[in-house]
Amino acid sequence: MTTTAVSSTRTVNVAGIGPVELTVEERGHGKPFLVLHGGAGPQSVAKFAQLLAEKGSNRVLTPTHPGFGGTSRPERLDNVAKLAALYLTLVDDLGLEDVTIMGNSVGGWIAAEVALLGSARISDIVLLDAVGIEVEGHPVADVSGLSMPEIQALSFYDPTPFRVDPATIPDAQKTVMAANSAALAVYAGSPAMADPTLLGRLGGISIPTLVLWGESDQIVPPAYGEAYAAAIPGARFEVLPATGHMPQMETPALVLDAVAVG
Repeated sequence: MTTTAVSSTRTVNVAGIGPVELTVEERGHGKPFLVLHGGAGPQSVAKFAQLLAEKGSNRVLTPTHPGFGGTSRPERLDNVAKLAALYLTLVDDLGLEDVTIMGNSVGGWIAAEVALLGSARISDIVLLDAVGIEVEGHPVADVSGLSMPEIQALSFYDPTPFRVDPATIPDAQKTVMAANSAALAVYAGSPAMADPTLLGRLGGISIPTLVLWGESDQIVPPAYGEAYAAAIPGARFEVLPATGHMPQMETPALVLDAVAVG
């Protein structure tokens, strides 16, 4: 059964931040999933969200982090913790219960911060090659000075299906991509992509956590993922073969199987 994506923009009033215009795509009906994209932007989770919505009875929400995808970012919304507060407020506003939060890369970092807020509305989290912690000997790769083909080589087990010739990208899309990068730098820091306090705080997560990692991730290697999982009480860690930094794009079926969606 084909599920249609519906996009809407709503005002979310976040304590300490104020009103935030948030664009959210929604698909399907049933158990709610909040799927958070990384620095690659909202399009990096769109196809996966479609698969997830069509696999059983699932309601999948995919917000665009303000500042990405041509959206605006209020000046006070300037770090990952505030994004976490934004998304928990969204969940509250919608009255959602039993929510699974899935996040890739920076989206995984946001998911971890949401879990640390301790809402009874969040049932579990799934971290897909998340960043955000500092692991000795395994810094997050600095991609700030790299070309698109170089970043893709680090991001995918096999970049061939995802290659884009930079010369073919329209100027309007280049402007959006530049704004995405600027928003990412504000939220996550550049090039650090980490909060020195996060690793020590992960022990405060008290809900079931699944940490999935691409075996061939060269942005954050599996050893980084192991450290992430080890810091979260009871977390399950699973390595996905023939997979890079964005499993939801490269091996979505493996992700769905690991999450046991049905």
